[in-house]
Amino acid sequence: MGMTSPIRPSALGASAAVTAFVLDQATKAMAIANTEILAAGLPVAPGFNLVLHRNTGVSFGMLDNVPPLALVALALIIIVWLAVLTFRAERSGDAAGYGLILGGALGNVADRLRLGGVTDFLDFYIGEAHWPAFNLADSAIFCGVVVLLLWPRRHVQRRTDAI
Repeated sequence: MGMTSPIRPSALGASAAVTAFVLDQATKAMAIANTEILAAGLPVAPGFNLVLHRNTGVSFGMLDNVPPLALVALALIIIVWLAVLTFRAERSGDAAGYGLILGGALGNVADRLRLGGVTDFLDFYIGEAHWPAFNLADSAIFCGVVVLLLWPRRHVQRRTDAI
């Protein structure tokens, strides 16, 4: 019976990034393909609608007046930094967290480059108060941050040989 080697953190991080990116792009493509239905909003459940929105700014529409290429350039710098963190991570949790953030960032940059803004379609609300619409890339970024903050931290002892 052969033993399987454990998954390397970098492979886990890369898998998380690819999964987040693919799911984000697939769901955005479905939302865009149903523009007519989602333009006015599609009630799904109490407190949740699907609605098509193009965000030319960043989170919550901030920096809406910044040129799109400046936002792309900033995002690409962050993406390179996240890729380095993902592939240097020694812990699986860190790699997964960085990978989720990386995949989400790549999904939103792909939208900016192709469409001039980020496609948002998830609309949660309570009464008349609506949370700003978002997408799966934003969810992946949020979940990645949560993983980085809450994943159990075990002290890693480095083994050193005494001389």
